[in-house]
Amino acid sequence: MSMPSSLSHNRLWAGIDQLARRHGLSVSGLAKAAGLDPTAFNKSKRVTPEGRPRWPSTESLSRILEATGASLDELTLLIEGEEAGGRQRRVPLIGLAQAGTGGYFDDAGFPVGGGWDEVSFPDVKDENAYALEVSGDSMAPVYRDGDTIVVSPAASVRRGDRVVVKTIAGEVMAKVLARRTAKSVELQSLNPAYEARILRPEEILWMARIIWASQ
Repeated sequence: MSMPSSLSHNRLWAGIDQLARRHGLSVSGLAKAAGLDPTAFNKSKRVTPEGRPRWPSTESLSRILEATGASLDELTLLIEGEEAGGRQRRVPLIGLAQAGTGGYFDDAGFPVGGGWDEVSFPDVKDENAYALEVSGDSMAPVYRDGDTIVVSPAASVRRGDRVVVKTIAGEVMAKVLARRTAKSVELQSLNPAYEARILRPEEILWMARIIWASQ
């Protein structure tokens, strides 16, 4: 996902502020975690001495995404939500455990049927996006029990993306896509207490990218 075409200076900095808060950090703490000067994101640094807007560099944005584990999609949604008045829409919601049962998804991982609750989230581009409520500790410390993740079945999936995978056997898991070849799919666990999984492509019913998390 690219940055919003109507991106403004205030919107970008508001999104960075929100990203820091979501991860329990001050803007100085976020900069330090990213290996930057702790004052890099201070409000006094957001304009030049002449009063012109100062924009964060592409490198600094890349570093804060790496430091927090956030995706570009997540930062974009934060940026759009801040100045756009937090545009909301309703998306289907079920528990992660329920996702392993039949009747909720088609074979491509798109939501179908009834029995869904709904939850409001910042507007996302995928009309088929849906939410899963995390249960247990298999995704800790990234996602904890009670957190809600939003999944986009239409989004492209690349190496390093956080994904939800459903197997032919009905198992549903959230992992990081570490490697994918014609013969195997390697999924790294979010919780180091859980082992990585290596599956054959034919064992996977569908795989969808996680684009948002409410924490």
